[in-house]
Amino acid sequence: MSQTSQPGVLPLRPLTVGELLDAAVTLLRTRGPLLVGLGAVVAAAEQAVLFPLRRLADVDLRYWPADDRWPAWALLVAVGFATEAAIIAGLGGPAAAAAPRALLGPAAPRPEPGARPAVATAVVAVVAGLACGLAVATTFGWPATFFLLSFVTFGLWGWLYGSLGLAAPAVVIDRLGPAAALARSVRLSARGLLRTVQIRVLAYLGWFVIRLAWGLGVLSLVELVYVPPDTTMDNLLMAAAYLVVNAFAYPMLACLDAVLHLEARMRTEGLDIALRRSLHRGTDPTPVLVGG
Repeated sequence: MSQTSQPGVLPLRPLTVGELLDAAVTLLRTRGPLLVGLGAVVAAAEQAVLFPLRRLADVDLRYWPADDRWPAWALLVAVGFATEAAIIAGLGGPAAAAAPRALLGPAAPRPEPGARPAVATAVVAVVAGLACGLAVATTFGWPATFFLLSFVTFGLWGWLYGSLGLAAPAVVIDRLGPAAALARSVRLSARGLLRTVQIRVLAYLGWFVIRLAWGLGVLSLVELVYVPPDTTMDNLLMAAAYLVVNAFAYPMLACLDAVLHLEARMRTEGLDIALRRSLHRGTDPTPVLVGG
């Protein structure tokens, strides 16, 4: 395969869903220690935020609250979804910084210097987290029959989570400000009958099942040899179990966002064609990658 058609470890062409997942794994491998290390740090910070909320709801190892703590449990769920969306979006920044070199090899432009990318990424991460958290919170605003209407909330969360995920890559790769990056993410995600939204939501749900199975499995094994004396110890064990799996899940989902951003531009804007032309001519690909 020529240097022009495959200059880096990521394919320079539109991808299938399976290839997108493979590409996300490949991107994670290029910066594995950094991304997993960051994932562990933010996952630990998330558990520190959620621990007092778990105590307030008095949840047990099955995440079930005490009978009189359902409002506190509702708050815990909403904050949990908010922190996850914010963390994944925030990790999209360093993942996207590694993506151009993984795509273009030595011809890739250097990452933008200065604090602007980090600050702008933090802003879009906060926006994504607040939006998803508020969407989930609407479930508990329904009347007593909210379970019959919760699909409305799930649809709102799915659209927001799926539509805002490309904002951090737009900040880093397209070098946009927070507002422009959020608008760019929504536009890109809406193309192709919401293809990006669907892939992002399905990937999240897939990892949600994996994380839930890991957490329940580990905690069940712990119960075979140790019976926690109270729900405080339950919550500490829960935090440790989910910290481990989230340290890998969050960077993986962030890498998928970076790959989805590039792939959406290839599929709908001809980015791959423009980059191949630039590589063939030996010109700087920065204007193509940044300017669209």
